[in-house]
Amino acid sequence: MEKISLYKYEYACKMLETELQILLEEFKRKHGYSPVEHFKARIKSMDSIEKKLRKKGYELTEENIEKYVSDVVGVRLVVSFLSDVYDIVSSITRATNILIKKRKDYIKEPKDSGYTSYHIIVLVPIYLEGYVEYITAEIQVRTVAMDFWATLEHKIRYKFPDVIPDEVKASLENAAIDVHELDEKMYEMNKIMTKYEQEKK
Repeated sequence: MEKISLYKYEYACKMLETELQILLEEFKRKHGYSPVEHFKARIKSMDSIEKKLRKKGYELTEENIEKYVSDVVGVRLVVSFLSDVYDIVSSITRATNILIKKRKDYIKEPKDSGYTSYHIIVLVPIYLEGYVEYITAEIQVRTVAMDFWATLEHKIRYKFPDVIPDEVKASLENAAIDVHELDEKMYEMNKIMTKYEQEKK
């Protein structure tokens, strides 16, 4: 069996984490606050990579990982308000050290399960001896409420790996609607708070 090394992805994870930390610090300097509640970078486990490839009908090889697994490197940014999602996405898309490959707005177009988040597939440069290579990574930006729902949904899918019972599926979908409504209410409240802050100046 081919021996798989993820060292390039580890380099890319460090590069991306550093780049995003700088972007967030610059955002805070410019706007006077940091919207990010949680920031987490990770490398997908080999077991998860293999499972994803097998599901797509591919063998576990370095070439197949590069071609068919876009989230070996993953970063999740959890923000306070709905508007913060798009502010952070805007900052990321203006970054000069990472290239945007693809974007998917699951907030405007949620998955059938009710999942909502903003996904950005990026190319991260890693500087090896004598050349530069670009590694694919995934950035997820979501609100606290979205993250709460996604965490529970992940645990439920782990308990029902084959088929989620209709009753549980319906409850998840209803909870997703509640999460969206909560985010909308918190967004409106944030606009009111911002208005009062501006009036004080």
